[in-house]
Amino acid sequence: MPKTSTDTLWELAVAELQSRESGGAEEDGGETVVSERTVFMIGSKAGGKTSILLRCLDRDEAPKPTLALEYTFGRRARGHNAPKDIAHLWELGGGTFLSDLVQIPINPLAIRSLSVILVLDLSKPNALWSTMERMLQAAQTQVEKAYSQAQQAGKPQARTKTSFHPAMRNLPKDYPDRELITPFPVPLLIIGSKYDMFQEMDPEKKKVVSKTLRFVAHYYAASLIFTSIKSENMMSKTRSFFSHLAFGLDRGKSVSFDSAKPLIIPAGSDSLSQIGSPPATNVDIGSLHARNPMDLWKKVYEIVFPTESSSERKELMEPAKDPQYNEPHVDAMRSQKDQELEQYKKNAAKSWKGLELEA
Repeated sequence: MPKTSTDTLWELAVAELQSRESGGAEEDGGETVVSERTVFMIGSKAGGKTSILLRCLDRDEAPKPTLALEYTFGRRARGHNAPKDIAHLWELGGGTFLSDLVQIPINPLAIRSLSVILVLDLSKPNALWSTMERMLQAAQTQVEKAYSQAQQAGKPQARTKTSFHPAMRNLPKDYPDRELITPFPVPLLIIGSKYDMFQEMDPEKKKVVSKTLRFVAHYYAASLIFTSIKSENMMSKTRSFFSHLAFGLDRGKSVSFDSAKPLIIPAGSDSLSQIGSPPATNVDIGSLHARNPMDLWKKVYEIVFPTESSSERKELMEPAKDPQYNEPHVDAMRSQKDQELEQYKKNAAKSWKGLELEA
């Protein structure tokens, strides 16, 4: 059914999702079915997600603050006169505050062709672990829920198109440390953003961040890359990883494990033996009580980079105080209503006191 000019972006997005038949190119009655994939970008608040996405799509436009959850799409032709593959691209703004919205892009229809990109702001190492932990937990929980919904739908398509268990993502038998890691249920790319600011950090602290993210990426069977929108060379390599998830293209052969340089580590290239033990400077690892390897790395990391105070996070979680949502008329009305509410509370308090005296 042709789309009219009155269709909104959201309507088009819903229609695209509902019409998806597969996550890869197939032959259907002699006709090539267009490949459609879904990429969900999450991560640090103001961490550069939009800027990275625009650069990966080669769009020359100024990035704007992401309001809640935003959708766009990318297209790429496989060859001359060939149909264009489609990538459905979702971006979650607000950091961890709006993590409940993961249920929109992570749904039973998208689960088979879904991949996740986690963008972590390297210039704010104290918020890095908590952001990573909360965002991945929210995404993983929703992936498993979407899988269950697809299985319970009872439709042939749900059984055939999503006939895999996301908690048991298939890895090659020779994948490094296959029995010791817990793969993320769908393909995962971790991007360390703002490397231009990160490289000015103390070398020892840089090693802690780099080594920790190497462990996290390997534990989840994810790819890891550090980047900066100010470097075309780094963005070119980042674009290769993005295109691999969005369009199934080759992600390139570049690899870098040197903490003094931007890390470029495709999934399956690292190992626990190469990463080594947690960088515990002046810390007795044996004295730390950890439930598992991930918990041990977390404890060591947070000794070097204590998590931000809860009051700071609470302030960020109040959207009415966020300058990017300023609306003069709405703010003025809110202020008036706040004053009316306070007056109502005072009057109500007086009324209750009067009743008590009469009684």
